Formats: sequence, C-alpha cells, structure tokens
Amino acid sequence: MNKRSVYYALGAAALLVSGAIAAMNPIVGGKEMFPTKNIIENAVNSADHTTLVAAVKAAGLVDTLSGPGPFTVFAPVNAAFDKLPAGTVDNLLKPENKATLAKILTYHVVAGRLSAADLEKQIKAGKGTATLKTVSGGTLWAMMHGKSIMLKDEKGGMSMITQSNVFQSNGVIHVVDTVVMPN
Repeated sequence: MNKRSVYYALGAAALLVSGAIAAMNPIVGGKEMFPTKNIIENAVNSADHTTLVAAVKAAGLVDTLSGPGPFTVFAPVNAAFDKLPAGTVDNLLKPENKATLAKILTYHVVAGRLSAADLEKQIKAGKGTATLKTVSGGTLWAMMHGKSIMLKDEKGGMSMITQSNVFQSNGVIHVVDTVVMPN
C-alpha cells in the first residue's frame, strides 16, 4: 500500500467516524439537537416545537432558558398544544395573559439536569413516584408506565415522555405528548 492509499484510507475513516459522531446527536422535530447549544438555540430548530417556542417568546422566557441553568425541560410538541380546548393557545399568547402563560411554561421546567435515568432512580426511591418541584413553584409527579416515564400534573392530567435525554449546554429536554397544567 503506498502513501497516497494510506492517506485516502485515513481520510475515509475520519469521515466515517465524524459522521457516526454527528449521528449520535438526537433528532427532534426533524433537526439535529447539539449538546453545545442551549435549550432555546436547539428548540427553535424543531418543527415539532413551534408552538412552544412562540409561547416562550410571548412569555418573555427566552433569556431565562438561554441562561446557564441547568434546567430540565418537559417540552410539549405542537400536537400536545392542539389537545387543549379550542382557542386556549391563542388566548394565552395575548399580552394580557403573559403571567398565566409564564406560569404554565415554567411548570414544565425543573431546576437541575435530570436525565431519564435520574428520574427513574427518583421514582424507585419514592416507591413508584418521584415528586418534582417546578420552577413555577408547583409540583409534578413522575412514575413509570411500563418502560415509559409518565408525568402527572396538579390537575390530575397525564403526559408521557416520548423522547428523553436531549442534552443541551444548559440542561436537558424531555419531549412530552401533553401539556401539563398547574393549579
């Protein structure tokens, strides 16, 4: 094998390795999520989270969720917002409802970086239920449903984590299928 062949082989190997590393980043809403970007920088690229991003902007929470954190965010997909009664989202996005919207959104956030494994450990330690204090001051309960982690909100509503461990520079996102609601 001559030098040129060795260089080509090394170059091809480097491309394969870099491609494999890039592919290890999770895909959310059709876009790659980068652990070097913060929650907002990644969320704005997800086609599945356009309603959430619009709500975060309307609530004035962009700077907070771009900050150092760390935060654990239970991020509802667009279809989760679609489950709310007709007109709810449009009403919440009005400037006069900014405080209510901020309370609902911060109810989806827990201080710290809790991976799915961390949540499962807390659920085991709590004999089947982990109690989570949200940034809004409310409580969420996490429990196992088969191999899935479910969240129960203060109104008794349930939400399932459909994609976990989307790590960010300032925390972690767990994608959920239902908006959780505080009292």
